[in-house]
Amino acid sequence: MDESSVRAVGWARSLPMNTGPKAARDWAREHLETLEWTRDTPQTVNDVLLTVSELVTNAHVHAHSTARLVLTWDGQCLHVAVHDDDTTLPTPREPSHDRPGGRGMFLVDALADDWEARSCPTGKSVTACFRPPEAAGDTR
Repeated sequence: MDESSVRAVGWARSLPMNTGPKAARDWAREHLETLEWTRDTPQTVNDVLLTVSELVTNAHVHAHSTARLVLTWDGQCLHVAVHDDDTTLPTPREPSHDRPGGRGMFLVDALADDWEARSCPTGKSVTACFRPPEAAGDTR
């Protein structure tokens, strides 16, 4: 086997504006079950599902766009990526009592092991990485 190649499994789903975050969470949970994460790492699953909700909601509310959700497991990290049609990159903001909302990326930053946002010619992609506790060396 070529050591430079990466083996991965992945799933993708388009979530139009009329599709709520619950549909995205249910879809993601179904695929996490195939990886046995729901049994072996329930807290990480909860973190992933909350992140899916936040990223899909951001695509719908802030980008006014269909959210394209992609889950990829490469054996070390579950990549949760959402692409939308707005090129404006998100930034985490501290929660404030003066404004509703605005906590989505703050939550993603707190829950994910790592995350990044990249501009694309047709919008942006926001990707969060989750490692199972035994791979991350934590005790979540």
